[in-house]
Amino acid sequence: MVPAMIRTTTSLMELIMSSPSTKAEMGTLLIRNHYADTNYLFFLIGSGIQSKLSYSSGFFHLRIKLPGKDSGGVVTAFYMTSHKGDELDFEFLGNREGKPYILQTNVFVNGQGSKEQRIHLWFDPTADFHTYRILWNTHQIVFFVNKTPIWVFKNKRQIGVGYSMQPMHIGASVWDGDSWATDGGQTKINWTHAPFKAHFRSFGIDGCPSHNFHKESCYSSKFWWNRPQYWRLSPNEEREYQVVKQRYMIYDYCDDRSRHQKPPPECPQ
Repeated sequence: MVPAMIRTTTSLMELIMSSPSTKAEMGTLLIRNHYADTNYLFFLIGSGIQSKLSYSSGFFHLRIKLPGKDSGGVVTAFYMTSHKGDELDFEFLGNREGKPYILQTNVFVNGQGSKEQRIHLWFDPTADFHTYRILWNTHQIVFFVNKTPIWVFKNKRQIGVGYSMQPMHIGASVWDGDSWATDGGQTKINWTHAPFKAHFRSFGIDGCPSHNFHKESCYSSKFWWNRPQYWRLSPNEEREYQVVKQRYMIYDYCDDRSRHQKPPPECPQ
């Protein structure tokens, strides 16, 4: 038996950001049918959850239904984070009613990020639940929407590019991002539409918990996500990935010449 930590729940969780009466007021957090592997944390003007355990590799997924109607300035996030500044982010940037959500992904290593990619989704993420997944091994980090890869970040430490290798917790949150999230911060949250509710379910973890194993043991091929077929996309996944980049991507840090005179070393040259 492979000694992996595998936990899945079909419980429904609901995170709510309520209207603050003062700058210092905390948001309201409501969770239904919670499960044992979770700490419950309050964020300033928002709410969130974070796993008790940290992991050093794995495949992680969560089904999310985003806040509907007018959600401009509201950020819903599913992420992994370490105590040393490593982070893997799904950030769903709300918008005015009738305008599409933007999904931003990012990778931080030792507190250094600025690797944003943004896409429009090909469905309404407020109408139903969809699955968002992160594959993380020593070869690649892959962000999936349902089963479609939307971003691949390869391990290129051999050419000096930072790569996430620190144990990370898994979290989800809803918070006030109106200083930057929508139209560069020009669109503010309309608190008359509060509370803003994000629904989560089917939180699944196939991961190597860092407290049970030496970090290097979590890179073993005993764990299915570390095997060679997960070192790169399959041919079908690669085709789907190219379609996303061609049809739905609206921003790629690799192409932003206002930030980089030449592409960063991990980007196509």
